[in-house]
Amino acid sequence: MGFLDTYTTKLTPETAAHLLRRATFGPTQQEISDFVGKTASEAVDILINNASYRASPPPPVEMDETRSDAGQPFLNKPFDASRKGVLYNYVQYWWIGLMTEQTGKPSILEKLAAFWQNHFVVAYSAVQEYRYMYRYLSSIRANALGNFRDFVITITKDPGMLVFQNGNLNTKGSPNENYGRELQELFTVGQKDFVGNQNYTEQDVKAAARVLTGWQITNRGVPNSTTFDPVFTLSRHDVSDKAFSSSYNNTIIQGRNSDSAGDAELGDLVNMLLSHSECPKFICRKLYRWFVNPNVTQEIDDQVIVPLAAFFASPSNNFQIVPVIKKMLTSSIFFDPRNVGAIIKAPSEFLIGTLRLFNQPVPDYTVDYVSFRKMMSFVSTRMITLQLDFLDQPTVFGSLPYYQTGFSKNWINESSLGIRGSYMEAIVYPSYKVSTDYTIGVDILGILKAAQPNFSDVSGTPAISCEQVLVTLSRNLFATSLSQGQRDFLIDTIMMMNSSPRTTWVKEWDSYRSVPTDTIRQNTILWRCRALLKYMLTMAEYQVF
Repeated sequence: MGFLDTYTTKLTPETAAHLLRRATFGPTQQEISDFVGKTASEAVDILINNASYRASPPPPVEMDETRSDAGQPFLNKPFDASRKGVLYNYVQYWWIGLMTEQTGKPSILEKLAAFWQNHFVVAYSAVQEYRYMYRYLSSIRANALGNFRDFVITITKDPGMLVFQNGNLNTKGSPNENYGRELQELFTVGQKDFVGNQNYTEQDVKAAARVLTGWQITNRGVPNSTTFDPVFTLSRHDVSDKAFSSSYNNTIIQGRNSDSAGDAELGDLVNMLLSHSECPKFICRKLYRWFVNPNVTQEIDDQVIVPLAAFFASPSNNFQIVPVIKKMLTSSIFFDPRNVGAIIKAPSEFLIGTLRLFNQPVPDYTVDYVSFRKMMSFVSTRMITLQLDFLDQPTVFGSLPYYQTGFSKNWINESSLGIRGSYMEAIVYPSYKVSTDYTIGVDILGILKAAQPNFSDVSGTPAISCEQVLVTLSRNLFATSLSQGQRDFLIDTIMMMNSSPRTTWVKEWDSYRSVPTDTIRQNTILWRCRALLKYMLTMAEYQVF
């Protein structure tokens, strides 16, 4: 069977969970159940079609309850320099909220948007304009499932990108090569091919920079301004012809001397870049590393990347993104056991995935904006501490573990592993209040009572065992199955602390069933289960997906 042949086996709880972990930031239990029995093609179609459900959500709103405009959209109002940082936070919270919400309609949109945001990086710390960041993010989300050629053209003219890569300073008298270089190295063809040959030359960087002269931003950070569209200024544009190297078959892009020169030459440049044989392979490699496995071997490059790239660039597909994503997520190689649990969880999958798996509801930001702000602050600040700052990556390469040698393994070190453990305490020991009647945290007793047949009938129904507790609390928690030794360790060492036989748990549970209002008995049960759940949430096996 070929690596890209369609996986035809009906989805089981394990394979459904695998698909949902990779295509979203983590599934809910109900989403996994809903996907069981479907084919991979049916499931991926749902994930793609559901993207339209939240393609255009209501915009971010003012989340400061002390203000008279609380709960109202603010991006249509004049620029407020005094609150630019706060309003940027609301934009970031808005996006994280879309990743975290549980609507019953799981979608690939936000996970793919996160890929593209880490590919076409624009960082707020450099831009310092919340309107620019929202426009940039909106472009990312709008183009995430569209056509890659159109995407590159759109992002090149994006005001945030023009600031971040100094495109607005690129003039015929003083060419700025930043974007001309990154457009090739990071966004389209890649610096080198799979065996290390250079894909372009310095001549190509200089020529691309000349093609891109003349684009400017407007009203960046200007108090009380309401418009900020990019503009092309012909007098700043190099109207001469631009010659490229043999890397691009010695292409010459004709210089234009009209108001449409900027768009015309940009279109020619992007067409040339996408015609480079390495461009589709570079993009498909990055998609494979994001969705399937960070390790691209020679075999994978030959059997997966090369044919997938050929399909991506084929006349019949013409750089459409959705068919490539579908071919990848429905392939035999995607469901191959070697690729299950092959990626270390980024802080997003770790934190957002935990909240979603344990059904922690996301308040409606258009109504309950204070609770929403508090919950998204909880997620955002913790992700930032763990090295992931959506919309403000530290370099143009993106978040370090997404491009450094070793890739996702770099999310974990001695410090971050300890921090992950401490953050899980807030989930296992509910304490973080987002409102008077909502505290983030797992209802362990509720989960166990639901698993206990006839909870109140102590004499007529046997108590759930330690083994059943482990199965219940770890349901769909791990990407791969635990060994018998791991299960014994979790029960005997973590849950029972090597001090009590497993029969002790049965007595404690039945005692609690008899008097569920007894605080001492309840605390004994919670003490054991919280220790077990916290360890499972932070143990090495849980860090992969």
